[in-house]
Amino acid sequence: MDINQLDFEKTNGLIPAVIQDATTAKVLMLGYMNEAAIEKTQADQVVTFFSRTKDRLWTKGETSGNFLHVVDILVDCDHDTLLIKVNPVGPVCHTGADTCFNETNK
Repeated sequence: MDINQLDFEKTNGLIPAVIQDATTAKVLMLGYMNEAAIEKTQADQVVTFFSRTKDRLWTKGETSGNFLHVVDILVDCDHDTLLIKVNPVGPVCHTGADTCFNETNK
């Protein structure tokens, strides 16, 4: 994936990144990435976001150990959203669920 094809101006510098399990195709979470987060993700092959609440780069799993290992990064047709296919280590959601879109939580 070429970072230059992304339209950061359209998204005010933060690209939404849909995280999907590469094996099950289950959507795990949504995060936001600035250019530095994407570059770090590509270099380390572990998903790093830009945390809007912490106002810094945040590697998923840096505290919990539940990292997201990158399998593939795809850009949508409008060049303003990413789909990142991963092999997750442990649960993804802070609640302990495997996905932040846990269908049993109603």
